[in-house]
Amino acid sequence: MAKGPFVAINIGGVPENLLESELFGYEKGAFTGAVGRKTGMFELASGGTLFLDEIGDMPLTLQVKMLRVLQERKITRLGGTTPIPINARIIAATNKHLEDMVRSGVFREDLFYRLNVVRIEIPPLRERKEDLPLLAGVILKKLNRLMGHHIEGLSADALEALRQHPFYGNVRELENILERAVIFADTAVLEADDLDLRTSSIKKTEDEGENQTVLSKSSIDDSEAKSLKDMEIETIVRALHRWEGNRTRAAQELQISRRTLINKIAEYHIDL
Repeated sequence: MAKGPFVAINIGGVPENLLESELFGYEKGAFTGAVGRKTGMFELASGGTLFLDEIGDMPLTLQVKMLRVLQERKITRLGGTTPIPINARIIAATNKHLEDMVRSGVFREDLFYRLNVVRIEIPPLRERKEDLPLLAGVILKKLNRLMGHHIEGLSADALEALRQHPFYGNVRELENILERAVIFADTAVLEADDLDLRTSSIKKTEDEGENQTVLSKSSIDDSEAKSLKDMEIETIVRALHRWEGNRTRAAQELQISRRTLINKIAEYHIDL
C-alpha cells in the first residue's frame, strides 16, 4: 500500500458545500452541474495513502459520514447507490487541540478515537531549526517547478538568517518567505538580503495550537503558475505606480536590485 498513490486534500481549503463531493465523488446527475461522473479522493488513493490535512476543520455533518467510511471501509458516491470498497491508508493532521474540540462538542469523540491509532506530535518549526535546510530544499524545488525558475539553494548566510527567525507562522511562513525571494531572485543562490524577514508573523497566544498532530502539497497545474506570474506583475506595477515610475524607489520597496526590477519589466513587457 505504501507504494501506491499519495493523495492529499486540505479540508479547510475546500468550501463546505464542495468537500463531500471532493472526498467521495459523485455520479452524473447527482446535482445541478454534475454533467459526468467524478472520482473522489478516497477512490483516487486506492492502494496508497489519503492525507487529510486540517481534519479539525471538517464540519460535524461530514464527520458522521467519515466515521462510517472508516468503520465499513466503503464509500458511496453522491447520487449513487452502490458501495465501493476502499483500500487506502488514512493519515490526518491538524494544528488544533482535538481533545478540546471533542469536549466542546465540535468534533466527534468516536471519530477522534477511530483516527487516533498512531499519533505523532510535530513541534513548531522554531523548535526544530535543524530541519530548515531540508524543508527549504523541498520548498525551493516545488517553487522552481511551479514558477519555472532554477534556484539552486540558499547561501550559508541566508540559512543562518532563517535560523535566527522566530517563525511564529511555522512552515507556512517559511514557504511565504522563500516564495517572495524566488519571485524576485536574480541569482541562482538566495542570499540573506533576498529574504524578507521584516514582516514576522504575530506571535500566537498560549491557547492557540502550534504543534501539528498527525493521526494515522498533490500535483500543481498550469493555472497556479499563471496566478503566481500575475501576482508578481501586479506587485511590480503597484510599486511603480506608487513611486510614479521611479525604478530606484520601487526596487527599494520590493527589496530587489534596480537591475533586477528593470529585467522584470522587460521580461513581462510591463508598459509604464
